[in-house]
Amino acid sequence: MYEFDKTDIKIVNLLLEDGRMSASEMSRRMGDISERAIRYRIDRMIEEGVIQISAVVSPEALGLNIKADVWLEVEADKVLEVAKKMAAFENVTYVACSIGQNDISIQVVAKDTSEVYYFVTEVIRKVPGVRKTTTSIVPIILKDVYQWRVPEKIANEFSESEIIITK
Repeated sequence: MYEFDKTDIKIVNLLLEDGRMSASEMSRRMGDISERAIRYRIDRMIEEGVIQISAVVSPEALGLNIKADVWLEVEADKVLEVAKKMAAFENVTYVACSIGQNDISIQVVAKDTSEVYYFVTEVIRKVPGVRKTTTSIVPIILKDVYQWRVPEKIANEFSESEIIITK
């Protein structure tokens, strides 16, 4: 179990700004923590699974200029099985199970709309358990998951001595 504090939030937000930012630059910006302490905290957060640092490839750089959100309605006893199948496809960038009108939400990248159409009609809809799909082409993404920051409200809800415990 990791004990998250305000200093960790500052470090995480700096890493989200620039995942290659050095510990010395973070120390300079934060002003009240040593480079060594920052490295230790980053290593601990990685080991505990609180954060991960990785490169994010732009699908457009690979000619995958079309993104589509696809919502799946699935037979009740097949939700996890179908979700795992969706996660195995290379052109699927996001998979989540949900509660509500749809059971699974995925995002697909493709070269063009015909590729999206083929994938939805000839691949997804033929997976056992899939009852219905709804597809939306996504022309603009204003904020992606890797751009999310720890909200100020959460950071301000506890003082420097308080912690948030995560599993």
